[in-house]
Amino acid sequence: MEVQHIVIIGGGTAGWLAANHIGKAAQLLPNVKVTLIESPDIPTIGVGEGTVPAIKQSLQSFGIRETDFIRDCDVSFKQSIKFCNWLDKHKHGMGNSYHHLFDVPSPLGTDLTDYWLNQASEQAFTQAVSPQHYICESLKAPKLITTPEYSGKVSYAYHLNAAKFAKLLAGNATTKFGVKHLHANVLDADIDQQGNLTQLKTDKFGDLKFDFYIDCSGFESILLAKKLKVPFVDKSKQLFVNKAIVAQVPITTKDAIPPYTIATAHQAGWIWDIALPERRGTGFVYSDNHMSSAEAEKKFDRYLGGKLANLESREIPMKVGYRAQFWFKNCVALGLAQGFLEPIEATSILLTDFAAGYLAKRLPQTMGQMPSLSARFNDTMTYAWERVVEFAKLHYCISDRTDSDFWIDNRHPDSIPEALKQKMMLWQDYSPITDDLFSRFEVFNIDNYLYVLYGMKYQTQSSQLDRLYCNTAKQQVARIQQIGQSLAAELPEHRALLNKINQFGLKTI
Repeated sequence: MEVQHIVIIGGGTAGWLAANHIGKAAQLLPNVKVTLIESPDIPTIGVGEGTVPAIKQSLQSFGIRETDFIRDCDVSFKQSIKFCNWLDKHKHGMGNSYHHLFDVPSPLGTDLTDYWLNQASEQAFTQAVSPQHYICESLKAPKLITTPEYSGKVSYAYHLNAAKFAKLLAGNATTKFGVKHLHANVLDADIDQQGNLTQLKTDKFGDLKFDFYIDCSGFESILLAKKLKVPFVDKSKQLFVNKAIVAQVPITTKDAIPPYTIATAHQAGWIWDIALPERRGTGFVYSDNHMSSAEAEKKFDRYLGGKLANLESREIPMKVGYRAQFWFKNCVALGLAQGFLEPIEATSILLTDFAAGYLAKRLPQTMGQMPSLSARFNDTMTYAWERVVEFAKLHYCISDRTDSDFWIDNRHPDSIPEALKQKMMLWQDYSPITDDLFSRFEVFNIDNYLYVLYGMKYQTQSSQLDRLYCNTAKQQVARIQQIGQSLAAELPEHRALLNKINQFGLKTI
């Protein structure tokens, strides 16, 4: 039986990212039609307002102009995540911080990690290995108004308004790729004797038959979880945060816009702070096993300068984990229907984009292809999710904070994934190298680990260095500083560039 009718259940960022990936791929498959059914009654959760650089490739492949994206989605540039207070304030000072940059470290050819560990560790790791450190600290943009779209002097991603992003993606999918858009509530679904979905029951259009079902219905996961009963793999014993209080803070057009996400640790979690041109998206992420809701609200209010009562806020419960299978029978889950860990490192949009892009390259054309395709998809995505669990956990378990049980519990060996323990033991004796990660599905590469490990002052044993390496490395560290200071002087202030883009637009490639 041929797969001719594909349906995506749910809109939002996940649904419309999937619609663009799948819709584009379906153009090359004769007789394949794609429909997205979106509930008019369920609002977008909208906590995913940060991205990673990989999103640029997807947007460009969809044929979306970067100028239009920036104008339509209240976009600001993101070059880093600046982690504040993730270390003991008594040892490292109140307001201790480090950058997880998006540009590669050691860009001049020599790996500077061992040199930094031996000779230059009085500097911040990023200051020694990347010019982007200087750009971020100067609050500068990653490009000029004359720089072509999707290009930059350094690597970057975006902060965005999630609701407006979904709207932009929807318009693109329906007009360019012919995705049919229906507004209706899916009430139920029918299953045949083999366990495959056969049709949806909707409130506005009655029964609708499809061949392949993509569940983007969020935490509810109405098809994969509720109807097909695929179990949930709980990760709350490794990643403790399970609630978030979110609020949007208005800013003026004169306020500076940091070109990075700010992630500020507190006694039982952390706070995200994302600046868009007209507001800050903020969220207080915490473990309710280590802090009460009342205390969380009080601490969040303090962070916001006593303004929480005057802002519209809401609390979001977070079920930490993922589905045991992401593709079961003729149904695939994407986005929050796949699972959720926590907002750290913008993993939600990252995994959604990755999974949707991967699925688009392996769309089934017949029902007979489903078993082999689903087995490979499930293996790949399970591997990716487990690696994200490890990378998220790394931020907590190498912290030396002792001011609460939350941080102490995060260092308990039973809460650390075994594969991460092995990496950490290796990296006590040797600085990380690419060969330590052996799969292309790691999601986070060795550069990401370097920035977090040494931003948090992880103790790696010093190695013996030859004189030639030290001389070369010393010269490159000095050159990186010169390049960074030069770029910081050349590049425009972040808000000034955004204003120019809105007025004039960027150069097309």
